[in-house]
Amino acid sequence: MLICKVVKPLVSTNRIPDFEHKHLQVVQDGSTQKVAVDAVGCIPGDWVICVGSSAAREAAGSKSYPSDLTIVGIIDHWDPDAGKASPPPAATPTSQGGAA
Repeated sequence: MLICKVVKPLVSTNRIPDFEHKHLQVVQDGSTQKVAVDAVGCIPGDWVICVGSSAAREAAGSKSYPSDLTIVGIIDHWDPDAGKASPPPAATPTSQGGAA
């Protein structure tokens, strides 16, 4: 499974019949944008859970569905920066004490 952010909907009116009328979304996985079948009704800005491979086809409705990425859940709360190491505090000058 992947955690992705929905960027925008993708509209494609001319497509093979096997695609039916499922909604498509552009999602971002790190710096890579991909197209995913939207099985849950998400909107741009949502953080979502995506599945790939045969799980994507089955989640889209059929093992023969031509998808390799399907959105299967909307994440209620996700902080992509949580757990990242914060920068070290700035060094403070130390006093060089001594008798004059």
